Amino acid sequence: MKRAGSILIAAAVMICAVFTGTVTKTEAKSKSNIKIAIDAGHQARGNFSTEPIGPGASTRKAKVAGGATGTATRVPEYKLTLRVAKKLKKELTQRGYQVYMIRTKNNVNISNKKRAQLANKSGADIYIRIHADSSGSSAVRGASMLYPSTRNRYVKKLSKASKKLSSNIIRAYSKKTGIRNRGLVQRDDLTGTNWSKIPVTLIEMGFLSNPTEDRLMQKGSMQNKMATGIANGIDDYFGF
Repeated sequence: MKRAGSILIAAAVMICAVFTGTVTKTEAKSKSNIKIAIDAGHQARGNFSTEPIGPGASTRKAKVAGGATGTATRVPEYKLTLRVAKKLKKELTQRGYQVYMIRTKNNVNISNKKRAQLANKSGADIYIRIHADSSGSSAVRGASMLYPSTRNRYVKKLSKASKKLSSNIIRAYSKKTGIRNRGLVQRDDLTGTNWSKIPVTLIEMGFLSNPTEDRLMQKGSMQNKMATGIANGIDDYFGF
C-alpha cells in the first residue's frame, strides 16, 4: 500500500506540473540535441564545371546552376534563399535547435555535392535545401517539396524519412503562408540530395516567374512567415 500511495502521489505531482506548464514536450525529446543543416540554394555566380550526381555515378551535372530571377522584382534566387535561410536559422535557434548553415554569404563557390558533404559532416539530423521555382508560364504558382524515391540508386534508404519530412514541411508552410500547396515531387537526379547521408528535402518556396508570388516572397513579413512555416514543419517531423 505504501508503494501504491507513492505512485499515486508522483502521478498527481506530474499532472499538476503539466497543467502549470513546468513539464514540456522537450523533456522527453530535447531540441537542443537536434541539429538542422540548412542550405540556401545557389550562389552569386554559377559554377558550370561538372560533378557526378551521386556516389559512383557516370552521369554528371553542373556543380551549381545559376538559379532563377524574379520576373517582377529582378531579385535573384540566391539572394532570396539566403534571406529566408537566415530567418529560418533564427527561428529554429529560438526554438532550441542547433543549426548548421551551409553558406552565410552570397559570394561563395560551393558545389551541390560539397553542400551535401558539409551537411553530413556537420552531424546534422536532417538537411533542408531552400530554393524558389520558375516556369515558362507566369500563371504557375505554389510551393512543392522534392525528395528521393525508393528507386533512387544512391539514397533510397532515406526515402521514407525524407518523404515524411517533406510532407510535414509543405503542410505547415502552406498553412502559415497561404502559398498554394503543390505537393510532393520525387526527384532522383538532384546532386545535393544524392550525396546526402541524412533525411533530405528541397523546398521550392514559390514561383519567381509568377509576378504576384515573386513580389510576395520579397516582403520581409512574408519571409518571416515562410521561415516560421518551415520551422513548424520541422517541429511536426520531430514530434514537438
